[in-house]
Amino acid sequence: MPYRPCVCDAKLERCDATCNAKMLEKTFYMACLDLGDRPCLVVGAGPIGLEKIEGLLAANARVHVVAKQAIDEVAELAREGAITLDLRPYDPSDLEAHLLVVAATEDTALNVAIYEQAEARAMLVNVVDVPPLCNFILPAIVRSGPIAIAISTSGASPALAKRMKREIADMYGEPYARLAERLNGLRGWAKDLFPTYEDRKVFFEGIVNGDPDPVELLRAGDEEAVERLIRERQAAAESIFTAS
Repeated sequence: MPYRPCVCDAKLERCDATCNAKMLEKTFYMACLDLGDRPCLVVGAGPIGLEKIEGLLAANARVHVVAKQAIDEVAELAREGAITLDLRPYDPSDLEAHLLVVAATEDTALNVAIYEQAEARAMLVNVVDVPPLCNFILPAIVRSGPIAIAISTSGASPALAKRMKREIADMYGEPYARLAERLNGLRGWAKDLFPTYEDRKVFFEGIVNGDPDPVELLRAGDEEAVERLIRERQAAAESIFTAS
């Protein structure tokens, strides 16, 4: 069996995954990207490419895919107009005018080239399953309404991240999403009433962390109790701040 080639800056004769251990020492800057209608490139259209394409589409990105061949699911997305698909070899010029690129090919040399060319352009680049060739990583995501929770193991164990995703989804589900949506509806009112950010913070934290617990009320299906709680807190705040 041929050795797995080393692709990181260690330049080892034989890859020993030392670079993966170094990833655990990194402190990632956690950010949420707004990819809505922004051009993103995926090189590769196999099962892994499909997974990355679907993730970008879920974020409303404008997805351009380049691959020599595509699995049926990717081709169908192109026929539906959900993505742009070019069935041809990758060219470095494909990187132009894209915010980020995901390399999802089985060609190690090509993946390395994409990483180096994207880095030279100061682009965001992710080479699937090769953490050292990424300047951003793709965490497992739990989504429920407006709530998104990212789980990262810094590339140490995607399998563990998926287990954590399942457990977190069970813990922080629909009740939290419904409360977030309801509180978001109060933001305009709060900005008009409260003179400072600190006042708004105290108000919202008083609801979220108060007694009764609005999340537990929602878990019990008692929407009216939550509405009553919010109305009472609003009335109390208005009595203080409109009087002053």
